[in-house]
Amino acid sequence: MDAIALGPVLLSLPRLYAFVAALLLLGASAWLLGLPRRAHSRWFNGLLLAWLLGARIGHVALHPDAYAAAPLDALKLWQPGYHGLWGLMAGLIWSGWMLRDHLGRLVGAMALLVVVSALWLATVTLAPFGGGMALKTLPDLALENLEGETVNLRELEGERVVLNLWATWCPPCLREMPLLAEASARDDVTVVVANQGESLLQVVRYLDDQALDFRYPLLDPHQELMVLSESPGLPTTLLFDTRGHAVEQHVGELTRAQLDTWLAPPP
Repeated sequence: MDAIALGPVLLSLPRLYAFVAALLLLGASAWLLGLPRRAHSRWFNGLLLAWLLGARIGHVALHPDAYAAAPLDALKLWQPGYHGLWGLMAGLIWSGWMLRDHLGRLVGAMALLVVVSALWLATVTLAPFGGGMALKTLPDLALENLEGETVNLRELEGERVVLNLWATWCPPCLREMPLLAEASARDDVTVVVANQGESLLQVVRYLDDQALDFRYPLLDPHQELMVLSESPGLPTTLLFDTRGHAVEQHVGELTRAQLDTWLAPPP
């Protein structure tokens, strides 16, 4: 799991870890570097901006096809898509420029930045609060499609399956629906969009209004998939391989780059 719910707010765990890492760096640098308060504030604020811009630019540069198809997505800074190594490099360059006249402080600032970045990366990798994926395989669960026909998700085994949990009241769900509809048109993947808790009329009206076509638009009126996946909120998207095993899960809005990475042909 890569997000937790705090009341009505869905909080990305990597961003929570990054916030904690930034606080740690702020406290350690104020204590150890001995910079005047104004100089420390100027260095630290610029460091955060440099890291964010560098990490974003690095991510975009590593996914040129996805951002060529939708260039404005690069400006959607609330979406996932930050490369830690590029952010670290940008932070080191900024620190080198700002502290170029203070060799000892420069070395100390760079060392602190490297250590805190390594701690953040380790935390993201180990995900101590993530808990893993509760739904390990395609569930033996029968849901109705918009024509009232029953579809058992277990019977989709043998295909790569993207299973998306969504609702019409959820803005990030609606933002990613056109992207999922594009993926649904591919021959090498099956996309299942399972509406959580809403009526047939609400779902049909939205899909018709937006001219979105899916092979498997399903209704989950009792939100059974939310329970099975232990999802903290919507949207939640899972990827299953051809054996029906869950290999990826993301809570929150999907990006084109993320989905392209999921659906890339195996090496």
